[in-house]
Amino acid sequence: MALEMRVLQQDEWDVWFDHLELAFGGVAEPPEGRELLRTLTEPGRSLGTWDGETCVGSASAFSFRLSVPGAALVPTAAVTFVGVAPTHRRRGILTSLMRRQLDDFRAAGEPLAVLTASDPAIYGRFGYGTATYSLSLEIDTTRVRLAVPPGTDEVRLRLADPEKSLPDCERVYAELVSRRPGAPARRPGWERMTITDPPGERGGASPLKCLVAERADGEVIGYARYRVKPDWTPSGSDGTVQVEALDALDPAATAALWRYLFSIDLTWTVRAAKRPVDDPLLHLVSDVRRSKPTVRDSLHLRLVDLAAALEARTYGAPADVVIEVEDAFCPWNEGRWRLVVDAEGAARCTRTAEPADLELSVRELGSAYLGGITLTSLAAAGLVRELRPGALTEASRAFAGDVAPWLPHGF
Repeated sequence: MALEMRVLQQDEWDVWFDHLELAFGGVAEPPEGRELLRTLTEPGRSLGTWDGETCVGSASAFSFRLSVPGAALVPTAAVTFVGVAPTHRRRGILTSLMRRQLDDFRAAGEPLAVLTASDPAIYGRFGYGTATYSLSLEIDTTRVRLAVPPGTDEVRLRLADPEKSLPDCERVYAELVSRRPGAPARRPGWERMTITDPPGERGGASPLKCLVAERADGEVIGYARYRVKPDWTPSGSDGTVQVEALDALDPAATAALWRYLFSIDLTWTVRAAKRPVDDPLLHLVSDVRRSKPTVRDSLHLRLVDLAAALEARTYGAPADVVIEVEDAFCPWNEGRWRLVVDAEGAARCTRTAEPADLELSVRELGSAYLGGITLTSLAAAGLVRELRPGALTEASRAFAGDVAPWLPHGF
């Protein structure tokens, strides 16, 4: 029987999602999480490949607005729910799903597509480049101390119900989005993902807790969501604080929240994942080595409409470069483009027949787009080729950002 790709119908969601669970190993999503994902799924943006009545391939997208350098929020397709059944690999199903998605994103006028990769080796061939990294820490609080800035003692902390405090925490998050390229503006309903707390997924840790930081007038200026995992050894307590999220509007609130987490009774380790690679905590701790920092890839980004994407962000320095782009999967992006950046950082990107100053693929352009990975570093790996002396430095300075881009949560 021939395979059929089609847009998901609402009454097919359970079969479609059952396929996805199988593709990712067969572990069932907890009922609470499954129901939330059902409500967040956009059926019109979800594809299924069917072999008769059996779903054997899936891909979907969420409609996001992504923060880019200069604080603009750019319409972005957030690719998710991608999977192929083990029985149907090597038949071109994934390629056909990626092809259909990118055509649809272009027709919808979305300049960018992003994803988080279960296997980062897969998506480069479809033009996705690693654009952000995330930091994980495992801090030995028996040996690591914090040096806090002035004003930390003036921040008031209180424990709050995660549900009741959600509106205040979301206001903090929304204010921070424009400060950090790579952060998605959360659409209604997405805030529920931050506090979903299935008991079966706690791994022996406590229910989710929320700590809020306030000014003297009661204004919430930060929050931390965390769990405590108790443990005991023959020599005594050996508990761990698992930090799920920490966001704050100023240095004092940031330090106050971390200081609290470092001092919870009966715990001697703080674990935090999915932090920005330039997290201020790295400058507060007394010993970075005993904080065990590790880095991994996070957000992968693709330029769907190259000119629109490059014009949507702000740049850090003037530039006038002609870039020759290779993009076999989306040939409308392929060719030479002249990028002109003025003194204010605004850009104009147009097709040109002028000689190229730089050569690169759309993957490298996606990696550099949010400002966290320099074109110079990509050139050192042989992935960007300079054809006009000085063009590489000129373009790299323009693309580079002041802060590391960061994806604060998955999708």
